Amino acid sequence: MIRLETTILKNLIHNESYMRKVLPFLKAQYFTDESEKTAYNLIHEFISKYNKPPTNEALHITLQESNLNEGIFKETQDLVTTLVLTEQSNAEWLINETEKFCKDKAVYNAILQSIGVMEGRDKNISKDGIPSLLQDALGVCFDASVGHDYFEDASSRFDFYNRAETRIPFDLDFFNKITQGGIPNKTLNIALAGTGVGKSLFMCHMAAGCIGQGKNVLYITLEMAEERIAERIDANLLNVSIDQLKNIPKTMFESRITKLNGKIHGKLIIKEYPTASAHVGHFKALLSELSLKRTFKPDIIFVDYLNICSSSRFKPGAGVNSYTYIKAIAEELRGLAVEFNVPIMSATQTTRSGFSNTDVELTDTSESFGLPATADFMFALISTEELEKLNQIMVKQLKNRYNDPTLYKRFMIGIDRAKMRLFDLELSAQRNIQDSGNNQDDAPDFNITKAFNKKDFSSIKL
Repeated sequence: MIRLETTILKNLIHNESYMRKVLPFLKAQYFTDESEKTAYNLIHEFISKYNKPPTNEALHITLQESNLNEGIFKETQDLVTTLVLTEQSNAEWLINETEKFCKDKAVYNAILQSIGVMEGRDKNISKDGIPSLLQDALGVCFDASVGHDYFEDASSRFDFYNRAETRIPFDLDFFNKITQGGIPNKTLNIALAGTGVGKSLFMCHMAAGCIGQGKNVLYITLEMAEERIAERIDANLLNVSIDQLKNIPKTMFESRITKLNGKIHGKLIIKEYPTASAHVGHFKALLSELSLKRTFKPDIIFVDYLNICSSSRFKPGAGVNSYTYIKAIAEELRGLAVEFNVPIMSATQTTRSGFSNTDVELTDTSESFGLPATADFMFALISTEELEKLNQIMVKQLKNRYNDPTLYKRFMIGIDRAKMRLFDLELSAQRNIQDSGNNQDDAPDFNITKAFNKKDFSSIKL
C-alpha cells in the first residue's frame, strides 16, 4: 500500500518545484509514523541549511551521524532507501492532495490538543482557547502569493487605485469628507472621549444610520444592557426623547416599530456580555451562531467599548501591563475585522488630564498608547460647558489612514442628547476654528450618501 506521506517525502527530495511550494506549510507533527517524521526532519534541516533538496546519499550520511535509538534508526534507514521517484505525479493533483493532508492533520492534532486542555494535561492553554485552536486548524491553506512585484504587478496596482472601495458612509458630512466617503472594511476605528461626553451616543447614532442604509449591524456591548442600547436607538429612529419612551402605549409603540421596519431594510443585533469577560474568541463564536441560526452576516460591528473587553491571548493580572494588554485587545479586534471583512467601530477613554483638556491629543489615550498605534482611524469627541449650552460637540482628528488628517482637523457637529442624535451644523459654525483645514467655507457635497442623509424617519409620528 502506497502512503501519501511517502509520496510527499519522495517529491520533497526529487521535485524541487513542489518542495518550494509546500515546505513552508508542512510540519513534522503531521507525520504520525516516527520514521517518516524523522526523515522529514532530516530533509527540512538539510534544505534550511543548503537551500537545496538532499540526495538519498546525503540523507543516509546525515542519518548515520544522528543519535537515534537502534529501532528508529533502522526503520528510517529502510524508509530513506525507498525514497526513489520512479515516475512524476500530476503536479496540480499532488499539491491539492498535500494541502488536504495538511488540513486533515492540523484538525486532528487540534482535536487531540483540545482533549488535553479539557483533561488538564495541557497547562499552557485555557479552555477559552480551544475555539481558536480549531479555527486556526480549519484555516490551514496553501497561499501561493509571495508578495506584490512592483514592476510586474503595475497593471493590477493601477486597477486597485481606480476600483471603488466598499465603505460604510456616515450620515454626517464632515465625517464623510475626512474619510473620503466612509470607513472601509478590514479596519479598526476608535472614538476617544471622556466619561459622559458621548462615546456610546456616537456609536448608537452611527448604528441607527447604518441600518437606515440597509446595512446589517452587530452591536456588542460590555458596558450597558442590551435593552439600554436598543432604547437609545429607539429614541434616535423614532425621533422622541429617551425619557418619553416609557410613556408611549405599548400598542402604539409596536405599531411605530412595524412601520419603521417597513422603511428600514437593515438588521440590528445587540449582544450583551459581562464587563471584561468577553474577547475575540467569544465574538467569533457569536458570528458563527448568527450565521447558522439567523443567516445574519454583519456589514459593520460596534464594540462598546474596547478597554472593557478581555484579551484572548493574555489573562488579566498575569503579570501583563496595561500597555501590552490593551494593545493586544486592539490587535485582536483589528484581526477580527480583517478575518470577517468588516469595519469595527469602538471607543476608548481619555486619561484623567485628557478629560478636562479642550484640545485632546493622542497622548491623552488612557491605559495604552498601543491602541492608537493599531487603529486605522481615531478621533476625539470634545465637550465643554459652552459647547453643551450650544448643543454642539467638537470633533478632532487624531489619526487617519484614509485621508490627510490636517484637512478639517477640527470641526463641529450638533448633538441632541435627549433623542440620542448627532447632526450637521450650518457652515457658519465651522468658521474661526483653529486648524479647521482649507476651503472650510466650501460646502461638502456627498452624492454617495445624499439619498441616505435625506431620509427622515421623524415622519413616524407618535
